[in-house]
Amino acid sequence: MGREAAEGRARSAQGRAAGAQAATEHAGNPDENSAGVPGENPDVESAEESAVESAEESAEDSVDRHIARWTGKVPFDVPTEAVITRIQLLAKHVSHGKERALAETGLQAFEFETMHRLASRGAPWRAPSAELAAELLLSPAGMTGRLDTLEKSGLVRRLRAAADRRRVDVELTEEGHRRWLDAMRWRGVAEHEMIEPLDDGERAALAALLKRMLLAVETR
Repeated sequence: MGREAAEGRARSAQGRAAGAQAATEHAGNPDENSAGVPGENPDVESAEESAVESAEESAEDSVDRHIARWTGKVPFDVPTEAVITRIQLLAKHVSHGKERALAETGLQAFEFETMHRLASRGAPWRAPSAELAAELLLSPAGMTGRLDTLEKSGLVRRLRAAADRRRVDVELTEEGHRRWLDAMRWRGVAEHEMIEPLDDGERAALAALLKRMLLAVETR
């Protein structure tokens, strides 16, 4: 697979170079565009962008190799297989990005999950313990054990509700909120890396297509 990736990068670089050279020759003088403004040549820029896009489209990814490996061995619809398998692989990359975000902040998944629920409420990032346990699908004993760990770490505090002393509220501390924000920033970095190859229009189009697929599943 390493050799295939290297060959793909080489083909991509050759495609970009060829596109740039052809565009320059077509434009004549690269320092002067058709309007006579020095340093600008939309024909060259457009040709270079097209060459890069063409190289990206011709490059193989792991799904292309997966489809080639299974073609003729099992019946499947190629476009469907390509879409679904890429969605599955991208979901795995999202999961890995979340794991990296937690590693950068030193949080465990259950700690982030609990703080995330509290942070979603807005300041003062507080919720009744029983309500939080229901959202996290935890038993009262499981919730108590989790809160013990978070409280010892200084990430949350437990308070007796003023209106009902039997009720215990859970609140993010300033340190807990800071650590949660750090994790969210790292998650944002991972997500940006994934979507960076797409421009704004492509992102909007992809979001609309995925929404249409999800709506079809959710409304069955």
